[in-house]
Amino acid sequence: MDDKHAEICECNAIHQDVVNRVKKGMPEEEQLYDLAELFKVFGDTTRVRILCALFESEMCVCDISILLGMTQSSISHQLRVLKSAKLVKNRKEGKVVYYSLDDEHIKHIFEQGLEHISE
Repeated sequence: MDDKHAEICECNAIHQDVVNRVKKGMPEEEQLYDLAELFKVFGDTTRVRILCALFESEMCVCDISILLGMTQSSISHQLRVLKSAKLVKNRKEGKVVYYSLDDEHIKHIFEQGLEHISE
């Protein structure tokens, strides 16, 4: 069988027991949607670069913009996306707003992705 036809099942037998078991283990549709939205956030290089920076240290927009060689406006926009996805949080100290990872789960997701692409 060539690769062009590898995805097509050439039989008509349905393994109902397997279908039923897998169906029971599948997350709810809303959870799958939310998961897909989360992975979309990781689909932008700038956001991934920001997350990498925040793995190392809490930072303000000014510092991130210098680090990445981008405008503060661009960084702020991407930080809003990351914050709405609950990947980063912020705190204000005087007039300066500092950003950090929302929790350690983000680092684990990122590390798993790096491990996967390194195989």
